[in-house]
Amino acid sequence: MKTVCATVSGKVVQCSVREGDEVGPGDEVLKIESMKMEIPVESEASGRVVRLLVQEGDDVQEGQVLVELG
Repeated sequence: MKTVCATVSGKVVQCSVREGDEVGPGDEVLKIESMKMEIPVESEASGRVVRLLVQEGDDVQEGQVLVELG
């Protein structure tokens, strides 16, 4: 299964996708606030969002799996 992981540690401030959505390489899936900056997290692969593992307001660590793609 393909995954999208956090590129930095911080807080999820916006989820741009929902379960069932289709994404492609370069599509923004969410934004993380880190050091007062909003950093977009993009998918590196194509697929359908099978599971969104975080929600807005969640703290995440760099490398944490955020989205599973099928």
